[in-house]
Amino acid sequence: MTALSAELGVNRATLFRWVGSRDDLLVEVLWDLADRVLNHADSQVDASGGERVVSVVGRFLRIVLDDPGMQVFLRDEGELAMRLLTRADRGFQPRLVARVQALLEQEVAAGSLTVEAPVAEVAFVVVRLIETYTYLPLLTGEAPQAERALPILRMLLR
Repeated sequence: MTALSAELGVNRATLFRWVGSRDDLLVEVLWDLADRVLNHADSQVDASGGERVVSVVGRFLRIVLDDPGMQVFLRDEGELAMRLLTRADRGFQPRLVARVQALLEQEVAAGSLTVEAPVAEVAFVVVRLIETYTYLPLLTGEAPQAERALPILRMLLR
C-alpha cells in the first residue's frame, strides 16, 4: 500500500479511504479478474444443463490455475489467498456463489437441469469444490488440479 500510494502521489490515509485495506483491495482486484474470466468461460460454452455449469466452472478453474500471476499468488501467499477468497465476510466467495447460482438457475428455468436441493446450496457446494481443488497445495501438499473437480461436478449436476 505504501508503494501504491507513492505511485499515485497520495498519502496512505487517502489511499485507505479510497480502497480500504490491502486485503480489501486484493479482494476487489481478484473479483474483477474472476468476473472477467467467468464471462469469458461462459461465452465459450455451448452446452446446456449440468454440462453447461460443469464446462463453465471447469474453464474458469483451468484459466485461473494456469495463470502465472495466480500461480505465484497461490505459491507465495496461499494462506492469504485462502483467507480472502474462501471466507464469506471478505466478499469474494459470496459473489462467486451468486454467479454459480445464476448459472444453475438459468439451466433450471430452461428445463435443462433439475436439482434436488436448494439451488443456493448447490451453488455453495460447487464453489467449495472449486476452492478445494484450488487450495490442494495447502490442504494436501498436491498441485492444484482443475481436472479432478470435473467428474465430481458432473456427478453432482446430472
